[in-house]
Amino acid sequence: MKYPFEATAEEVLAAPETFIDAIFSSLASEFLVMPKGDGFLEYSTFVAGYEQLKQATDGFRHFNPPKVLNAALESPVILIVLRSMLGFTPPEWAYLATSRTGIEVPQGAARTLDRDIRIHPTLTLKPSATTLARIGALVKTACELISTGCPPVPPDKLHRFSKADSLEGITSVQQLANLGAPYAMLLYERFLGRPFAGHRDSVSELVGDGLESAIEDVLARAGITFRKTKRAERIAGFDQAPDFIIPDEFHPRVIIEAKLTEDDGTARDKATRIIRLCQMAEDRTRAGQQAYQVIACLAGRGFGVRREDMRQMIFHTKGKIFTPKTLDQLVDCSALHRFRTNLKQQESSQ
Repeated sequence: MKYPFEATAEEVLAAPETFIDAIFSSLASEFLVMPKGDGFLEYSTFVAGYEQLKQATDGFRHFNPPKVLNAALESPVILIVLRSMLGFTPPEWAYLATSRTGIEVPQGAARTLDRDIRIHPTLTLKPSATTLARIGALVKTACELISTGCPPVPPDKLHRFSKADSLEGITSVQQLANLGAPYAMLLYERFLGRPFAGHRDSVSELVGDGLESAIEDVLARAGITFRKTKRAERIAGFDQAPDFIIPDEFHPRVIIEAKLTEDDGTARDKATRIIRLCQMAEDRTRAGQQAYQVIACLAGRGFGVRREDMRQMIFHTKGKIFTPKTLDQLVDCSALHRFRTNLKQQESSQ
């Protein structure tokens, strides 16, 4: 099977469907395996916190703020367990704590506390007076909400507490905790998200970084000078900074956009971004300026759904679309070969 970057522009334009199939065949989904990241909380640590909370409250029979707060200061993971019982994000918990107790709990502070606990789950908390008051407000709010349970709502509404462990207040918690049900595992899966979505969102940048790291490795091994931009960085002459500029932003000759998505809706937005870069290069040519070649490096199943988006990307990039499976041909089959300085690496690739 021939890829578009191996063909001439004329061949690509003459038979785009064949090349769309070629790219689709090289796209692989990455959503089944995710990096853990610095803040990943192992189940063994989570369940230890759950058991400590259960013991401190006598099987949730004495579920009151003083007991829970003392236990949480000794074992901070209990706060993660509480948040999972509520089914809230840290900012949601902070907002309700502020409104119910009158103690200001900034949402940023709640995020920081949550992350610090996940990174150092076994460290005993020794908070300042301000932080202690905030934690106390969070605990008081959690105890009240969990103990009260789900209030009545109109038939066309759904309350966030309409779930097995909160429908009837603390009674629901006691039943799940004492009937032999794997309540800790249910909470852990809720903590990770629908399923694992909360964690997937928290490491989304690490997932994308895997593709960029692979591109960096290819460029470095070829001895190519490149400028890797930072997230949200502003680069003169670009609406949005491309991921890689060769050799640099002052004399761009090749730019590389690395895009990963598992969702076809997001893929459309990212395809539009790549096409826009190509149009900017064409505008430079019409203005009599030195144009740059646009290379797209795509990963994830999202790009393998919309054929028209892929057709447009192939057309505008003149076939310069690569995937993780074809990155080993990135330098040889693009204008990057003009910037190669490591000739030994070129010989070994041949």
